[in-house]
Amino acid sequence: MSDLALLNCNIPGINENCTVEVENGKIKSIKKIGPKCDKIIDLKGKILLPGLIDAHVHMRDPGLTYKEDWKTGSRAAASGGFTTVLDMPNTDPKTTTAERFKEKIQIAGSKSVVDFGLHAGVEKLDEIPKIAKLHPSSFKIFADIVDNGFLMDAFNEVSKLKYNPSTQGQKAEKYPFKPLISLHCEDKDIVRHCTDKLKFGGVSDSKVYSRARPALAEEVSVSNIVTMAEHSNIHVHICHVSTSKSLEIIRRAELAGCMVTCEATPHHLLLDSSSFEEFGTLAKTNPPLRDGKYRIKISDLDSIDIVGTDHAPHELLEKGRDVWNAPPGIPGLETALSLLLTQINRKELSFKRLIKLLSENPARIFNIPKKGSIKEGMDADFVVVDMKREGVVDPKTFQSKAEYSPFEGFQVKGMPVMTLVRGNVVMDEGEVFEKKGKFIHS
Repeated sequence: MSDLALLNCNIPGINENCTVEVENGKIKSIKKIGPKCDKIIDLKGKILLPGLIDAHVHMRDPGLTYKEDWKTGSRAAASGGFTTVLDMPNTDPKTTTAERFKEKIQIAGSKSVVDFGLHAGVEKLDEIPKIAKLHPSSFKIFADIVDNGFLMDAFNEVSKLKYNPSTQGQKAEKYPFKPLISLHCEDKDIVRHCTDKLKFGGVSDSKVYSRARPALAEEVSVSNIVTMAEHSNIHVHICHVSTSKSLEIIRRAELAGCMVTCEATPHHLLLDSSSFEEFGTLAKTNPPLRDGKYRIKISDLDSIDIVGTDHAPHELLEKGRDVWNAPPGIPGLETALSLLLTQINRKELSFKRLIKLLSENPARIFNIPKKGSIKEGMDADFVVVDMKREGVVDPKTFQSKAEYSPFEGFQVKGMPVMTLVRGNVVMDEGEVFEKKGKFIHS
């Protein structure tokens, strides 16, 4: 007998009434008739989606665990329907050496409820080939804090990772890491110029933040990055695109043969700079929320590769500081899916596109094997959603330590009710269970 059977599943694009059989954490079969199993869960016609993959989270662990840690952050992921998360390197210390990378794998492996991967940061270039052997999800560079000389050197070093050069004339060793750079794109000089001008002019209203880091800063940086990518012949992934012009630059580069993919967040898709009026610095994030003239919208999702939450939790006391001193970041793991399911109920989005954005494409782009789709032989990662269930976004119910959200009070219709990682139930009707997540790699 198999370990588990999910009965009466409605799988978009596959079957409206079927049974998914799970054995040893893998999908064994998708059939009409239910097999004999040790455990049976009757979904009663609810929607079964592949487990969601969030390619952009900040778990804050190690070093900043008063904001979040791997236990609370992964519980938030499970609560929101995410079965795999990819963590960013700007912890304390930063994940910029092979030793720190190994240490973070150990920390996450001891606490995480869901499976995980790690992005690596870039500081010392000689650490790049060492980290590459450890299966990073990507090398992450924050273009708003480095200059073009550093970017050129980093791109050049990562481009060498297809093979490990041998000085003895022996056969070159292939790296397990598929060369990929993820980038936060805002031009450092433009941001500094605009911020200094407003700050020293005495402006302190939170609404000013969108002008301190203007759309131009992002668009100049995106243009610069895709040009470097073309010259280096390397795949770049542009994080949290916030303007329609950035999206246009990316797609134009892609048509010209550049290896470029991009991500959008729910807050950039659904909110605009008017959120500063109600939520003040709780809505502060980088890049900032845009006004209607520049922003991306749900209708742009056909041109976007993935949705990532950029889950970036902070302490409420920190977020209550003035606009120049409050840290940027919005928690998103527990709101993203319900917000997008609401768009499906409103006929603004399809399940087919949602699965591409949150499962299939993240698995493909970040080279995550056996995840991202419901097929025989794949990991039994699922999220069960109830499209009729309604609710209101309430940060006080979050599993995350960050109990704030600019989506507070939003009415949603369509919610995750169960999450399974490799056949193990990690969330059921809001209750999260302590299971061991695993480090995933190619």
